[in-house]
Amino acid sequence: MSGSSPDLDLVIFDCDGVLVDSEPISNEVLARMLSEEGLPTSLAQSRRDYQGLLLADILTAAEARLGRAFPDGWLDRYERERSAAFREGLRPIRGVAAIVKGIREAGVAVCVASQGKLAKTRLSLQLTGLGDLFEDDALFSAYQVPKGKPDPDLFLHAASEMGVSPWKCVVVEDTPSGVRAAVAAGMRVLGYSADSGEHALRRAGAETFDSFDALPGLLGL
Repeated sequence: MSGSSPDLDLVIFDCDGVLVDSEPISNEVLARMLSEEGLPTSLAQSRRDYQGLLLADILTAAEARLGRAFPDGWLDRYERERSAAFREGLRPIRGVAAIVKGIREAGVAVCVASQGKLAKTRLSLQLTGLGDLFEDDALFSAYQVPKGKPDPDLFLHAASEMGVSPWKCVVVEDTPSGVRAAVAAGMRVLGYSADSGEHALRRAGAETFDSFDALPGLLGL
């Protein structure tokens, strides 16, 4: 890649569905465990109703649908079973490693801002060979801020910690809630639509792309 654009100092990547192909795995585990609890849920329904939510919000929504509280420790068990499934089959998004490396070589900083916990992000990056592309202090979680996506807190926190003005950041997202968060933060946002609804991403305010091969051009690199 050539040198960086003068208006670009930082690319903020979401993790799930952008760097790693985790959404089918996470939602398969979730759908199975919800069904076992008495709330029949397909993979498609899980992705439609719960993808992009904080775990506590998933639990609240599922309990409201079921009409009763889940057993104590249910979320902890979900996280353990999800981690086990990640270890068996998690893969990086095709082409993302080379693109992130090229962005760094062009002189642009990179970081990760995920709705998930930092431990989950670290595990995901390690399992997929992406861990060396992001410094540990360039990983951020919605659990570090008052409100997660679609509020702008997480992206503003990431930019502040990286020492970059919001208007010099570009966010790469795959969910409408993440896009809305980036727009609210005053950042340009690129919506990765290979496994997401392109029209929904556009309505939320993103420019869309469906292959990481297109990302350098969109970034002006």
